[in-house]
Amino acid sequence: MSIVRFNRPFGSMVDMYDRINKLFEEDMLGQDKETQLSSRAWNPAADIYETKDDFVFKVELPGISKEDIKVELTGDNLSIKGERKEEKEVKKEEYHRVERCCGSFTRSFRLPKNADGQKMKAAMKDGILELKIPKMEEAKTKAIPINIQ
Repeated sequence: MSIVRFNRPFGSMVDMYDRINKLFEEDMLGQDKETQLSSRAWNPAADIYETKDDFVFKVELPGISKEDIKVELTGDNLSIKGERKEEKEVKKEEYHRVERCCGSFTRSFRLPKNADGQKMKAAMKDGILELKIPKMEEAKTKAIPINIQ
């Protein structure tokens, strides 16, 4: 008996879902090439996690320059806005398939109460925008020694 490791337990189901969506988009709806090649609304994927000291947001923004991205903080609401511009080198009639979306996007997230948005740091590397928002000092967990009497 061998042990099989599942890295993506629902991977085949997600692949099937994508195939069904493509079937309905292309074949059943009878979209013409012009409709298929138009700009669509899109949302970049984001990972959000917490470390001992920070809340970290990683947003996939391939092909977008940092000049086309705007990060705003209003109260405890974090907004990331930007635009991926359509490539102009190739004429639309020469495309066979277009899956990368172009156009503007907005992603908004509500920060936890213990996030110190005023000390946020942003960096962009390899198409990934990383925002680090430190936790407030009083919100960090502190060990309290117990005295035995």
